[in-house]
Amino acid sequence: MEPPHNNASQDTSRHVPQDAHQDTGPPAAERRRPWVVGVSGASGTPYAASVLRGLLAAGEAVDLVVSRASRLTLLDETGIAFRDAHWRADLREWLARGADGKPGTFRVTDAELARVRYWAAGDLAAGPSSGSYPVKGMLIVPASTACVAGVALGLSKDLLQRVASVTLKERRRLVVAVRETPLNGPTLKHLVTLDEAGAIVLPASPAFYAGATHIQDLVDFVAGRVLDAAEVPHGLYRRWEGELRGGSKEEEEAPDAP
Repeated sequence: MEPPHNNASQDTSRHVPQDAHQDTGPPAAERRRPWVVGVSGASGTPYAASVLRGLLAAGEAVDLVVSRASRLTLLDETGIAFRDAHWRADLREWLARGADGKPGTFRVTDAELARVRYWAAGDLAAGPSSGSYPVKGMLIVPASTACVAGVALGLSKDLLQRVASVTLKERRRLVVAVRETPLNGPTLKHLVTLDEAGAIVLPASPAFYAGATHIQDLVDFVAGRVLDAAEVPHGLYRRWEGELRGGSKEEEEAPDAP
């Protein structure tokens, strides 16, 4: 007769819940939570480039959505043809270009580009199209009036508009850098709708108190204000400190005359 089993000596591993041995992934603090940057067809692609550089310089991860219309604007303003199959090389060239169109103005590292994930505008099954996809929020730079209307009306006709709608419904931060002038009645109503829905409406309006001496300074001011709205640290422009300075940056930085 077989002796009774000693329960104390039995292998109890089968009593451990099945999911206890499963890999649950990295801790929440280490999981990737990017900012989604949407680029619409409005004029102002240097604004988007400056925002992207600022996010990457701050160590942020980025999910990039470039609308079909914005590709035409980018080609017209920079000569760069943004291609899905070669987006990384095209993005590097774009981010390296200054607001005056000069190539190679900025250095773009492989480590920075490695933090960018690109989603095609027609891919409505992309990660950011779902509210369960973890992101910090969305920055639309620049935002055309057509984009503003689509988001305000909840049309979701492409991935950019869909992600904006998801951002609003999930109560995440949405910054809309509208670039148009003058603004007509319907667009103003759409902007009010976005404001009431919780978005931050941020017109691409550069200021001059920061001592701008170059077109890049004006672009960086607007980009800096977008990053301010997203609470991302940067050093893109000189902040107002309540004191009149009476001159440009070049005059401030010039050495004293002998």
